[in-house]
Amino acid sequence: MVSFRQSAVIAIDGGGTYCRVALSIAARAPLVVETGPANVSSDFDKALREVSTGLDRLAHMANLSPDDLSEIPAFIGLAGVTGPAIAERLAASLPFKHVRIEDDRPASLRGSLGGEDGFVAHCGTGSFLAAQINGKPRLAGGWGPVLDDEASAQWVGRMALTLTLKALDGRVPPSRLTEELLQQYGSSAAIVKFAGETSPADLGRLAPLVTRRAETGDPTACRILMHAAADLSKSLRALGWHPGLGICLTGGIAPYYSTYLPSDMQTALRAPAGDPLSGAIALAWDLVWDLPKETSHEHF
Repeated sequence: MVSFRQSAVIAIDGGGTYCRVALSIAARAPLVVETGPANVSSDFDKALREVSTGLDRLAHMANLSPDDLSEIPAFIGLAGVTGPAIAERLAASLPFKHVRIEDDRPASLRGSLGGEDGFVAHCGTGSFLAAQINGKPRLAGGWGPVLDDEASAQWVGRMALTLTLKALDGRVPPSRLTEELLQQYGSSAAIVKFAGETSPADLGRLAPLVTRRAETGDPTACRILMHAAADLSKSLRALGWHPGLGICLTGGIAPYYSTYLPSDMQTALRAPAGDPLSGAIALAWDLVWDLPKETSHEHF
């Protein structure tokens, strides 16, 4: 069997929208496959199926056997990895002999900033903040839709439904956005039922309607985006951001907050150097460099 230990890595980046699995071989463009959402706290079994499906498809593309896969060092960054217990459970369910498992934040930070200092505000289905100062990472947020995830796509969708109900009550003025949502669901009871039964990803699918209405000046939509941007601004400053440090807005909805941020933060906005998958690949290669001796599962 060919040894892949020093010549190839596997990187996995997964969250509430999709999971990407990549094989990177030195000096070649990576092979990448994409599967469905993979959040190990929301639905461990589904996340494992998505990862396993991606690995099977990747092995087929690369003409690799299961034994080949098990020898390749792997970095796995998945939403919902909240501690060692769930990381150990995932490691035990996968074939890798050399693996590092973390949540999805380190890969996003590495991909966005590379080796530079700065801050990342990531707002996809979920949300989190990250900083790299003097080469040292700092992570905040990302604790899920029940306790956290302000400014995420699911938070935006939930706020849109909340304000629609408040408009029905007469507590806030109605707008085109609230009228569209009421027409879409048909009644307050239907909105409550949907919100109680739906997934964060389904709530997040309402976010594009909010951003489209904000572009037309809809007051409800603008209020939601202003609230989200204010929360990001407050949290970034609490983490130590100051003028002179760049900020990357990553994730599907984050760029829509750019014009709602304070002027000093707008000036600091930078395009990400890469994406979370490129960050996961870089972290996987870091694992290779740390493998002069035989290693086993590594977490956090």
